[in-house]
Amino acid sequence: MAFGTQSDVGRIERILLKHARDAFRDDALIATQWQELNYPSPPDFVRATREYDRLVSLFDGWGIEVLFVPADPEVGLDSIYVRDAAVLSDRGAILCNMGKPARSSEPRALEPVLREAGVPVLGAIEGQGRLEGGDVAWLGPRTLAVGRGYRTNDGGIEQLRSLLGDAIDDLIVVPLPHAKGPDDVFHLMSILSPIDLDLALVYSPLMPVPFRETLLDRGIRLVEVPDEEFESMGCNVLAVAPRRCLMLEGNDRTRSRLERAGAEVHVFEGEQISAKGAGGPTCLTRPLLREI
Repeated sequence: MAFGTQSDVGRIERILLKHARDAFRDDALIATQWQELNYPSPPDFVRATREYDRLVSLFDGWGIEVLFVPADPEVGLDSIYVRDAAVLSDRGAILCNMGKPARSSEPRALEPVLREAGVPVLGAIEGQGRLEGGDVAWLGPRTLAVGRGYRTNDGGIEQLRSLLGDAIDDLIVVPLPHAKGPDDVFHLMSILSPIDLDLALVYSPLMPVPFRETLLDRGIRLVEVPDEEFESMGCNVLAVAPRRCLMLEGNDRTRSRLERAGAEVHVFEGEQISAKGAGGPTCLTRPLLREI
């Protein structure tokens, strides 16, 4: 199969990435965009490409088929975070409509890449609807959680619900907090990372009580990210298989808590490709096929 991803924890068999050399392109592009995109400082191009090469080697080592999004002059630095531009289902992809205006061209640029990879496109979020992939997480093969915040609005959620149709039984809308405001990078997956069907990493201080209770009612054990590791993206963790996960290095307390919960944890260096743009391993990746 070319695609099939109504899971955020099944073993990844096929994944879509955008290499730092193709997203950042050169020092000139970085110099013109980093401030506009609210990066704290400009990424170092050479170091970023090295970090990304090491990240790719991890996926290669796990036997995952890696496909790359090519360079495109119509998109910018943030296109390295490929998860946000599309949502994947067992029926195909839904192109998002970005809440961050500077990223508005990314879904259109991703469409031919998905089609070439054998992934049909079901439709797109249009008009005033807004939806970003970082706000969408599968809690089970037919249950979807969607964060309602500054990047994803009610119109986008309703369009997503319509496009998925009977491919899902439940769509849980999760109201997100104001946090640092509309210019900050804050998605549902800033406070939730599924690790297995019955295990999730969470940052409870910013999680709505009804949603947290929903997770517990579903029998999901919650591993809590400590306050001091939230800003360093301790809660942004990619499950590459059930209870096998990948996280940004430096979040040692979160790593220890995951390991005590029975997870196998791998880390990568991401100062340039993750920390500068506030995008962890879930943001950097768009799984196309997972084994459920």
